[in-house]
Amino acid sequence: MPENTPQSTKVCPTCGTRLAENAARCLVCGTELTPAVSKKEAAEVQAARMPEITLSLPMALGLLTIFLLAGATLVYVAMQLSGTTPSGTGDATATITPTPTLSPTATLLFTETPVPTSTTQPPFEYTIGQGDTCLGLAATFNVSYQSIILENNLSANCILSIGQRILIPYPTPTPPAAATSTLEAGQATLQACDKVIYTVQEGDTLSTIANNYAVPQDAIKSYNSMSSDSVPLGMTIIIPLCERAATPGPTPTATIPPPYPAPNLLLPADGASFTLANDSITLQWASIGTLRDNEAYQVIVEDVTDGSRRIVQYVTDTKFIVPSSFRPRDNSPHVFRWWVTTVRQTGSDEQGQPIWESAGAQSDRRVFSWQGVAPGNTPEP
Repeated sequence: MPENTPQSTKVCPTCGTRLAENAARCLVCGTELTPAVSKKEAAEVQAARMPEITLSLPMALGLLTIFLLAGATLVYVAMQLSGTTPSGTGDATATITPTPTLSPTATLLFTETPVPTSTTQPPFEYTIGQGDTCLGLAATFNVSYQSIILENNLSANCILSIGQRILIPYPTPTPPAAATSTLEAGQATLQACDKVIYTVQEGDTLSTIANNYAVPQDAIKSYNSMSSDSVPLGMTIIIPLCERAATPGPTPTATIPPPYPAPNLLLPADGASFTLANDSITLQWASIGTLRDNEAYQVIVEDVTDGSRRIVQYVTDTKFIVPSSFRPRDNSPHVFRWWVTTVRQTGSDEQGQPIWESAGAQSDRRVFSWQGVAPGNTPEP
């Protein structure tokens, strides 16, 4: 007998009643059932589905951690390549160094310093009081006696009255004398010596060169700082012609030194005042060097107020004392002018008096005032 194949069934999920495989509704509770799918359809559906991967929770967390680390590594490498350092946590702190900004260099502008110039101040007005004199006012305001007379058109006697208004000029600063470069006597002689440059030829000796130029050998060695008489071929030496030996005949003329500079006046100061108490006045100046036997200083003192009086003296010292006999003959102060120059004696006249000629520049001229009455029995110089 044929074997009965059991029919496929399914169970209702609500009441548990066993139903036929293709039942759409439960006969007991009325629950809608899902139609059964054949094995063939199930196989077709499963073949079309994507493969499923099942991971445990620890493995999933591990993969996530690896993914995050890989992403952080890629971000760090990218920032390193772009030159930006990421700020981290912990002890290491990223510091962003600012790029220095180049500031423009300041250009120094040099401004020429103006040379100060002396501004002449106008004279101020003064009212004459009891006992005021021009000489006293000159000493009080440190101005010259002559400047007060010229400023107010006064007479040489400078007669003033009480209550009279006069103008007192401000003292004018006297600029110092410019320094001049003056050679000493020995250097001046070397500078004035006539010289010849000679190149030693074949067969020359120091003696033959000296004989040809009539110059002593010692002079040639001295001028060329030579320690021996050897003169190699091609050597350049200096022949001092001023050292030539004297030749028979007229006496050779001595070498005249160059002119001397102007003496620098020292005392008294320009515009100084002297009274009757001063029996004499000493004039002083700076030395211009060592004078020769036939040279001297010429000192000239003249009375400006009385143009007929004048002193001319020749001294070898750097001072001259104006005698009391040259004081004014009246009670009014007189203005005196003085200066100094260097002179040289060139001979004598018929009376045996020396003949002087200028040997240098004249000094600046200074003035001073002097008041008093010269003794009547003293002859005028």
